[in-house]
Amino acid sequence: MSEQFTKKPLLIIDDDRKLCRLIKDYLDPLGYEVSAEHNGPEGLRRALEDHFEAVILDVMLPGMDGFEVLREMRKKTNVPVLMLTARGEEPDRIVGLEIGADDYLPKTFSTRELLARLRAVVRRSSIATPLDDPADQDMHCGNLCVNEATHTVTVDDQALVLTAVEFALLASLMRSKGRVKTREQLLEDVVDREFEVFDRSIDVHISALRKKLQDDPKTPRYIRTIRAVGYQLINPDYEALNA
Repeated sequence: MSEQFTKKPLLIIDDDRKLCRLIKDYLDPLGYEVSAEHNGPEGLRRALEDHFEAVILDVMLPGMDGFEVLREMRKKTNVPVLMLTARGEEPDRIVGLEIGADDYLPKTFSTRELLARLRAVVRRSSIATPLDDPADQDMHCGNLCVNEATHTVTVDDQALVLTAVEFALLASLMRSKGRVKTREQLLEDVVDREFEVFDRSIDVHISALRKKLQDDPKTPRYIRTIRAVGYQLINPDYEALNA
């Protein structure tokens, strides 16, 4: 099979043309077919019209900033998005994660770190290989159902649209239903990088997940915060027995 059929399409939306060329030159021999757009509106158009394995999205863009582009993308697609921030400042990272970015990188990144993060967000978004009967992989928590084979989540048989990280977080909690998972454990499960003391990304993703589940953190039905430790998916059967 020729190489062109095996390359993974990747979109970069960044007005720094030199950086786009550097990324393209680095990723091309590693199996990526890199396209670039240099302003927000054109980047958004390409992201919605064409199929990409992932999108690398700069925050500062002409026409529309990266946050606007991401908001519009998330209305129609869950393609993995790796955001670039000029300084890697926490406020920019949190805003991007709240809108639906899968991960972030400061523009001082190394090429090896870029590749590792890119592979991680693509891996998290890929659908697991189904069994002969995908229903065999249903995981239930009350009226909440998660299926890793079909990469679906339903509440009362109504489908929810989650980002790759949100799905991975929920699946991780579901697999440990009733047990507490620390932030470090969740980061290892879904972000594929070492825990950073000031990294609030897990909390931001959990907050977004709760909103989609319509789960009030003060009186949770699904996800309970264990202060200074992490999170727990509530096991309703265990709770009933110990009520």
